Amino acid sequence: MTTVAVARYGAGNVRSVELAFARLGAEPTNDLEAADLVVLPGVGSARSAMDGLGDAVETLRRRHAQSRPILGICLGLQLALDESEEDGGVAGLGIVPGRAVRLEAERVPRIGWAPVEPGGDAYWFAHSYEAVTDATVATSEGHAAIVEHGAFTGVQFHPEKSAAAGLRFLDRCLSRV
Repeated sequence: MTTVAVARYGAGNVRSVELAFARLGAEPTNDLEAADLVVLPGVGSARSAMDGLGDAVETLRRRHAQSRPILGICLGLQLALDESEEDGGVAGLGIVPGRAVRLEAERVPRIGWAPVEPGGDAYWFAHSYEAVTDATVATSEGHAAIVEHGAFTGVQFHPEKSAAAGLRFLDRCLSRV
């Protein structure tokens, strides 16, 4: 059975992420070192999340250096970047080259269902910042939606809140570990 650990930083969508993976048959663990997949969840602000990660920062960097899978969701994607301009500027994990910048869109925060291209499946988005990185592999309405760099996959949307399309996405993540 595939084990999944959700990195905790004092906020985030931990419970909904754990429930989504449980629906797919994954076994939860708190061991970020031993887990088959680590999820960096996404709800909160960059500074408080980085502060809350504490010792997990080095564990996440080590996992990435060892090409061990990490999934970043929303803020989790942004934390993986070199830096974020949120909260006056915050150093990120530095496992994906790029930065998180304030979203320039018709509506901020950008909340709701939107298609991701290529593919066309719609997912639930809720964000005020976006990733700017050459590692972007899919977009939504002109914004980075999926980022891949080594064993890291990051999504700006919330697959755990994206109904059947989100569960299919998470199932694909599990099938790669």
